[in-house]
Formats: sequence, C-alpha cells, structure tokens
Amino acid sequence: MAPEATPQSIETRLFINGEVRAFTIFISKVSTTYQNHGVSMSKLSEATEKDVDQAVAAAKSAQPAWANLTVEQRGSYFKKFAKLIRESNDELATLEAISMGFPKSRYFHAMACAGTFDHYSEAGYDMQGTTSLNTPGFVSMTLRQPYGVVAAIIPWNVPLIMLANKIAPALAVGNTVVLKSSEKAPLTSCKIASLVKEAGFPPGVFNILSGHGHISGAALSSHMEVRALSFTGSTRTGRVIQQAAAQSNLKVIFLELGGKSPVCIFEDADLEVAADDTQHSIQGNSGQTCMATTRVYVQDTVAEKFIGLFKSKFEAVTIGDPLHPGTNHGPQADKVQYDNVLRYIEMGKKEGTLALGGSTVEGDGYFIRPTIFTNTPEDARTMKEEIFGPVVHINTFSTEEEVMEKANNTEYGLYASVYTKDINRALKFAKGLEAGTVGVNCTSPTQGRDMPFGGWKGSGIGREGMPLYTMSNFLEMKTVVVKVGF
Repeated sequence: MAPEATPQSIETRLFINGEVRAFTIFISKVSTTYQNHGVSMSKLSEATEKDVDQAVAAAKSAQPAWANLTVEQRGSYFKKFAKLIRESNDELATLEAISMGFPKSRYFHAMACAGTFDHYSEAGYDMQGTTSLNTPGFVSMTLRQPYGVVAAIIPWNVPLIMLANKIAPALAVGNTVVLKSSEKAPLTSCKIASLVKEAGFPPGVFNILSGHGHISGAALSSHMEVRALSFTGSTRTGRVIQQAAAQSNLKVIFLELGGKSPVCIFEDADLEVAADDTQHSIQGNSGQTCMATTRVYVQDTVAEKFIGLFKSKFEAVTIGDPLHPGTNHGPQADKVQYDNVLRYIEMGKKEGTLALGGSTVEGDGYFIRPTIFTNTPEDARTMKEEIFGPVVHINTFSTEEEVMEKANNTEYGLYASVYTKDINRALKFAKGLEAGTVGVNCTSPTQGRDMPFGGWKGSGIGREGMPLYTMSNFLEMKTVVVKVGF
C-alpha cells in the first residue's frame, strides 16, 4: 500500500516530456477546504503559455512512434498504469480529501480510473474502417486514424474519473495527450504524473499540466497543433473554448457541460426508493456534480409523503473532516464555491420556501448543510441556474403535460428521470424529456457503463462512453479510392 500523503511528500510540479519540471510560476496559495488537516501549500506549479507550447511539442514529437505501436504494446502500458493506480488508492483518496473535500469514506475514483484504463488496454481493435465495391472499377475504403495531439481539460469535482474517460481512449487509438487539471483540485493529477513515469510511458505521450483556465486552458484551446480537445466543466467556459477553437484551427471539440437535472415522480412510484435515489443524487459530493438531480417534481397527491421521506434522508448526513472514516458530507471545494452557493441560498429564501437547511456549519471549513426549497416559481434564478451545491428544489404538479413542460423548461439537458410503474408513461417520458440520459425508476449518477453520455442543448456537444463512442471521438475518417483492373 502506498504511503499516505503528507505536506512534504505531495507532488505539485508540471509533467512534460516524461519529466517533472521546476516551477515556472506559482499559484500563490492552495489550501485545503478543511483547515484542521494542517496542510497548506504555497508552491503549486502554474503552467504558462511557454509550458503549454513545450508540452504540445513533446506530444507532437512522440505521436508517430506511439501510433506505430501495436494495440498490445500500447495496452501493456495501460495495464501497468492501472495496477499502480490501484496500489495508490489510499494516497489518492487522501489527496482528493485535502484538495477539494471529497469524503475519503466514499472515494471510488481511483478504482474507476484504473478500471477504465484496464478496459481500453484491449479495446484498440474495436475501431475499424469499412470497404465498398459499389463503385465499378474501384475498391473504396475508409481509414480511421488518430488526430495527433489531443488536449483534455478536466474539472475539479471528479478529476480522476474524467482523466480516465478522456485520456485512455485518446491514447488507445494512437493519439498523444496534454491534460490540464483544475486549479481547485490538481493534487491527484500531479500524483498520477509520477505513476505515468513509473509505468514507463514513452516521454511526451502523456503530459500533465496544472493551472488556471484563462492561461493554460486558453493556450490549449487556441493552440494550432492541438487537433482535438475534450472539456468537462461549466457551460460558460465551454462557450469560451468553442470560440477559441473556431478562431484558431477549427479543432474538433467535445464538451460535457452543466446541468439542472429534473426528476418527475408520479403517485404510483415507489416513493421510498424515489426519495432515497434523489437525495443521494444531490447530496453526493456535497452537490458538486453536473448531473445532480436538483429539480424534483412530485405529483401533488403524494407530495407531502414524499417530501417527508426526502427530508428525513437528506438531512441524515455526517458533516466534518473528509479524512474521517465516518464523514459522508464534505465541504465545498473552496471559498469561491462556498460563497457562490450561499449567494444562491439567500436568493432562494426570497424566491421560494426554505424547508430544510440553508445554513453553514460553525468551525473550520466550507461546510453547507443539505438545503431544500419548495414552492419556487419556475422562472426563478435558482430554478434556472446551476448552483453546484447541496441545494434542491421540490415543486408539485398535477398532470403529465404540466410536468413535462416544466422539466424541459431549461437550457440544460444532461440528465432527467421519471419514477412510475406505468410502462406507457415511462416510455412517453423517456422519449419526451430533453436530456442526453433519461433514467426510468432511477436517477443520476446511474448510467449504462457501455452507453454514450453527454448533453442536449446547453449541456454539451458530443458523447463519451466505453468503448466505441469515445474512441471514435479521437479518430479522423479518411476515404481511400483504389482503381483496379477488374
């Protein structure tokens, strides 16, 4: 088992061309979300535009040789890497807890990350072209070839899961990558860099940067040698990246953005299950999840019963030090996020009825209690905008038509759900809800592991998902027409 992270042992440098780099610029201060740990760092590497250029150049130089390896040869690095990630699970869990407050008792990200790399270690043969004899005198075919250098910009809420979902398929089909972690939660990515080196990946194949989006993220988005970019984060930032891509080299982009996920709960549903599922969806990671079920619509005939069940489950959390094994509700990622959620809560008190929470926890750390609002107007800002905290709205409805309209009345469309025992109604809502994923008698974070994931409307462009969907993202298609003598 890897040793637990200590302030002295935490890696904070950039990883370019197979080597950690000395500091260029420091992020002035990165502190934990729960100060009682006694961990505070003042030297976290900030990638400059020059660092981005060097990382991209290293990736470009390494790409031809990497693409010329067999599927098995590339896969061998993946398997070593996955093994090292599993062995480092405890250390990675500690780093995530002190970096952005994810409770160590609920940490599964490292194992999920390792599983993804294991899967893609043997998936390379799945992507194939096609052939045709339909043009007389010609054999026509399509080739699927890597773009070259791919960039990935990952969020702070589940960094290792996003790292794996983007990097593993890109590398599996022969691209090389430059990854930028979030300045809010860079520590697990920095640790992963040491495992990349230990696994023996050739220099330049897998580069890892930390830093703010407006510097290194902007440089990657507009870089002329980056041919594809995958981003998960806010819709606002997604628009900026899309614009930068269009104004530079028209690089292909894939965007998984924000959400304001609705759930429609009918009177014939199993209310106990529905209440448990929906409260878990918004309480997990202290509400810092893009597909969290934040808008709950319950049929008026069972609203009182459902709200009672939901409230009893939602408030039954253990708030505290995310390193403590009994904690299941950690802090917000940082003061900016904490202040932003509190601002929305104050707004919500004016717009609707506060039914639970709405307060902080005394002492160190950025803790916010699970919060419920009811009777909030549909056009209220807190119903329209992504809060990214443990805040949920519960409203009522009478008819199918009414709730369908309310659920779809949003510019987001990442995840939606319906709870009912009526199969006809279930399929009607599966078709009618405007979201990239629809759960029937389940809600987020439940997904089909081999199904595509992504958003409608303002929630994104493109799809991720094992194995075919994401690998296809990172391959260009070429048509070859061969004139023959028969």
